[in-house]
Amino acid sequence: MARLLLRGEDLGPVRAVLFDKDGTLSHSEPLLVKLGSARIEAAIERVSIEQGTQLRDLLQRAYGLGVGGIDPAGTTAVASRAHNLISTATAFCQVGLSWAEALSQSEAVFAQGDVLLGSGSLPQSQPTPGLTQLLLALRQAGVRCGVISNDESSGIQHFLECHGLQDGFQAIWSADHRPCKPDPAAVHGLCDALGIAPSDCALIGDADSDLTMAARAGVPVVIGYSSGWSLRPDLSAPHHPLEHWSELSIT
Repeated sequence: MARLLLRGEDLGPVRAVLFDKDGTLSHSEPLLVKLGSARIEAAIERVSIEQGTQLRDLLQRAYGLGVGGIDPAGTTAVASRAHNLISTATAFCQVGLSWAEALSQSEAVFAQGDVLLGSGSLPQSQPTPGLTQLLLALRQAGVRCGVISNDESSGIQHFLECHGLQDGFQAIWSADHRPCKPDPAAVHGLCDALGIAPSDCALIGDADSDLTMAARAGVPVVIGYSSGWSLRPDLSAPHHPLEHWSELSIT
């Protein structure tokens, strides 16, 4: 069985590595900032000027959008589309809309965002630096790889295919699967799809929810990646810290 090393330290044997997507595999921040900002502008167009001022502030805080970039623990960075839609509807309610109207307006806002995504006018997410070299090394060592993300399956596949990474991954677990992360059963589902026990895996993520999920699922090697966002993630759950993919090697 291959062994995973971090800066020369032997972390133990692994048969599979499970990766988070946004902020780990993917430098998604430019895309998500533009998409979140577009959703906010579309939302405030649907309310009065007075409501719009309050709504902008509520949505910026809900989405985790700030001057320094995205909050790595905010809904835009870690939550599913469905959860982001619910947070948008909740903000609409806070400025006076009924729940039914808030949901309807939120769905319309997200539909406008989907048009932008489909038009190609938003920045393309890029693999985080050094990722392709690590994936090649894992593949050559016979280590299987999976993606565990709150993005939809189509978004994960699109990212992998756009960058020629699809052959590096044998399974994905997305927001379309049940249960979705951070339920530890999501890790078990992905491991079943890979044909690998959680005890033979490593998991790499950029949020405490990822790291805690991995530990609760029985994954022995839990790695926190911190270079995927402009604002460094505040990771307090037990983990091995990782700054750059070149710090990992396989023997």
